[in-house]
Amino acid sequence: MFSTSRNSFDRSFMSHMVNPLATPEQLYQRRSFSALPTELQDAIFFSTQCLTQAAGLLLQLPQSVTAQANVLLARYWLVEPMLSQEFSDISAASVYLTAKLSSHPRSPRDLALVYNYLLSSSSTFFRPSAPASDASSSPPPPPTNIPNDYYLPEHVYNSFHTRLLRCESRILYALSFDTHVSLPHPLAITYLQALDFLNTSKSTISKRTLAYLNTALLSPQMLYLTSQPNALAVAAIYNAAKDVGAKMPECEWWEVFDVDREELGFLVVGMRSVDGWGRKMREDVERMKAGTESGNKRGGMILRRDIEGELRRRGLSLGSGDDGGNTGVGSEEPVDMEAEMARRMDEKMAEIEGSAS
Repeated sequence: MFSTSRNSFDRSFMSHMVNPLATPEQLYQRRSFSALPTELQDAIFFSTQCLTQAAGLLLQLPQSVTAQANVLLARYWLVEPMLSQEFSDISAASVYLTAKLSSHPRSPRDLALVYNYLLSSSSTFFRPSAPASDASSSPPPPPTNIPNDYYLPEHVYNSFHTRLLRCESRILYALSFDTHVSLPHPLAITYLQALDFLNTSKSTISKRTLAYLNTALLSPQMLYLTSQPNALAVAAIYNAAKDVGAKMPECEWWEVFDVDREELGFLVVGMRSVDGWGRKMREDVERMKAGTESGNKRGGMILRRDIEGELRRRGLSLGSGDDGGNTGVGSEEPVDMEAEMARRMDEKMAEIEGSAS
């Protein structure tokens, strides 16, 4: 009887250390059947995940909460089209949902203030930097802080609150209310204690390991959706040990943590490639922003209308997405959701007044 209970306990405990993974069919369909070109998908994914991290910092959330929001956002976009909602709204909803389920909840007004600032022209988020090829050039001066740029009127907050709750429900529905995310960060620290790199400072290799795990959240290969936390932790430790010159065991030590050589090699290469890929994505986002009329008048975050404009410049067209066809994709002008709602309310009031008279 004790043995049965113990096995049941072990299975229940282990279930909290694993994540639901994406199937090969889901990954193939996302890349092959999406109407968006791959490079635009990557630009949207990268900039929105960076926006989520920036919001987590300004909201003073633990990295564990923000990282879970990154994973939920990636899962959502695995099953839903990227253009179905505004990118910043989905980012805010993922942060709001994850924080609500943790011991660090944040109010909708807090999120509205933070995202309103990050999307304003006073924010330094995704601002152009000095070219990497010109070491002598200094970075451009920070933008002028103009409080009116991110002042939050009540009607703007009410609109944001409505979109926030709508996006939250969309995320929950798309994920079948499965919001469990197991992060590799605690496992990585535990593995480092077990390996005990004697010739290297624990603080140095731990910080480098966590940096790899946080950077992997931005990977276009969606490493957090294709590998379990134990494999991610081992790959980050391997990369960190290589970087700091730590002496690793001569045996195949990763097998002790249930990771085979093939998976380890894939993750090691994937994590190391994010830095160069991220620099390219930043340049692509800056280029797309520079090509818009309002690119210099608002923040550096890429918006849905920027993608629509890029598609029009390429001669591509998309049908209307979700939200009853009000995404504005493929049309000459983006649809203003607030103006459309006001128009419908005016029509409804006119009908009521007409029937009353």
